[in-house]
Amino acid sequence: MDVSIIIMVVGIVLIAVSFFIKDSSKKLESELEELSFTVYQETSNIKRRLKVIEEELLIESTKVSTPPKKQTKPTIHDIIKNQVLELHKQGFSLHEISARSSLSIDEVKYVIGGGK
Repeated sequence: MDVSIIIMVVGIVLIAVSFFIKDSSKKLESELEELSFTVYQETSNIKRRLKVIEEELLIESTKVSTPPKKQTKPTIHDIIKNQVLELHKQGFSLHEISARSSLSIDEVKYVIGGGK
């Protein structure tokens, strides 16, 4: 019975003490709120600066003319090349070969011509 009375007295004392101790979580909460507001402001500033830079780059890119692209030769897999050549040997037209091999007519001509 003595143990239960001691536990009850300790509980009452701890409850009374808890009313007088400052709540540190409120301070931490306000600091976190200030930090999140600061991060939001900095993010907004960075977005504004980035928008200005993008606009400057867009203006500069319209001033600079891009060189014309070089015409590159198409890269066609060897299996498809063999298929095209075999169809050509069998006498199929360019349109038929193009439809069967899923290549354009120019690519079929390129393969039949030996890549020239």
